[in-house]
Amino acid sequence: MADLTGKPWMGAGETDDPKAIIETFEAAAAITKGDPVYLSADDKVSPATSAQDCIGIALKSVSAGQPCPVLVRGRVKVVAGGAITRGKAVYGADSSKRVLALADINEAGSATHSWTRKLGWALESASAAGDLIFIYVDK
Repeated sequence: MADLTGKPWMGAGETDDPKAIIETFEAAAAITKGDPVYLSADDKVSPATSAQDCIGIALKSVSAGQPCPVLVRGRVKVVAGGAITRGKAVYGADSSKRVLALADINEAGSATHSWTRKLGWALESASAAGDLIFIYVDK
């Protein structure tokens, strides 16, 4: 696992963005700081363990029923699930709750994914699963 952010003192699920937008939702399940999360019920979030329409990144570890701060817009550190090229779209998540590169769609109409999956953009390139990078969340 390589930290490619230049800020090794920060962990996954931390932001240095003073203009980040953070919303609070009730956790429908246990969530770990840095998890990509999706709306699993009205005003409730769960950690993504497969491709989901994620709304942001959890900024705190919480138990089910607790309030969970979620970064829904801005720069945040995450764990990559594989190779990701900077500037490319990302989504969440794999079975280990890591962010993945979102494949380009085929404009000819044979796309197999929805753009609602897009969580944001990679600000650094990751070369392997477990690398730490910044993404810009823009839902």
